[in-house]
Amino acid sequence: MPSKKPIIHCEALVVHCMDYRLQKFLHPWIMRRFGRDNFDIISLAGAVHDYEMVLKYVQLAVQIHSIKTVCLINHEDCRAYGHAGTYKRHKNDLQDVQQKIRILFPNLRVDTFFLHLDGDFEPIS
Repeated sequence: MPSKKPIIHCEALVVHCMDYRLQKFLHPWIMRRFGRDNFDIISLAGAVHDYEMVLKYVQLAVQIHSIKTVCLINHEDCRAYGHAGTYKRHKNDLQDVQQKIRILFPNLRVDTFFLHLDGDFEPIS
């Protein structure tokens, strides 16, 4: 008799920038928000700057871990954005990727945040 594979599920996919300055804020915040062992993390230079890559990871997380939430986090002074990385640009990019995910995956919750370098997570709607 063939064995059944266990259903693997986690609550969320968190996409944030790889910047080392953020780690002391990100990990405790993610653990409080989603709990231990209940999330996937993708760390990309510029976070949502490469939205096509983000969409690939969202699709993969839906397929293999049945996620319910995507959490997108851009941050202040992101070197991947360079001089183009204004607050307005980050906000627009977060909202744009949020909209793209909602169109492709209408059952997913998509939360967006702008992380200030003092550790404040500002919700972006």
